[in-house]
Amino acid sequence: MQEVRKPQLWILACAALLTLLALPAAASAQTYEVTITNLTQGQIFAPPVVYSHRSSFDLFTPGEPAIPELAGLAEDAANDPLIALLSAEPKVAGVAVGGGVVLPGESTTIRVKAWGRARNITALGMLVTTNDAFFAAEKRVPAFSNSTYATAWDAGSEANTQDCDHIPGPPCGNGGVRVEDGAEGYVYVHAGIQDRGSLSPEEHDWRNPVAKIVIRRAKK
Repeated sequence: MQEVRKPQLWILACAALLTLLALPAAASAQTYEVTITNLTQGQIFAPPVVYSHRSSFDLFTPGEPAIPELAGLAEDAANDPLIALLSAEPKVAGVAVGGGVVLPGESTTIRVKAWGRARNITALGMLVTTNDAFFAAEKRVPAFSNSTYATAWDAGSEANTQDCDHIPGPPCGNGGVRVEDGAEGYVYVHAGIQDRGSLSPEEHDWRNPVAKIVIRRAKK
């Protein structure tokens, strides 16, 4: 009888393992709270986008051209095309967006889910009183809480005229008007607001980092 039972136990064990493997990855999803603090004096952040993803997924590479969806976020805070792209990307798990702008010195918290091999979280958003600047930071999901700082990047998709005719944020308010002639053509660390055009460096310039990002596991 003992020799008969052993194969039966193995069959049951294998069946249980197959059942676990068949469960959807989202069944073991963990929710994370991503708190973004604006460290600048005079730049407003557009509603930030946060997403969890595999470490092999990069939205942009410094020195390479920005994809159109990222350029749209950096130029006009047009988040929807980027969210659609991320939602359809197999290496991305959860995608979330903030409910409003983040003023200088203020913070916002966004909840995003991560599961499976999507163990990294990226946060990004436009600096709205610029032609095509955005902040971005990536961090591996922590066991409890962890923090990092975000650099301001230039999407390189629009010339930095600093002219109010081409800038969506205050004191301008002219989104959707782009000047591609003279654009750098690649992503690089933003040089900040210069003494030209409609913008005052004293009011709108910054020094990196421009944002603090704190990631913690949500309790519920």
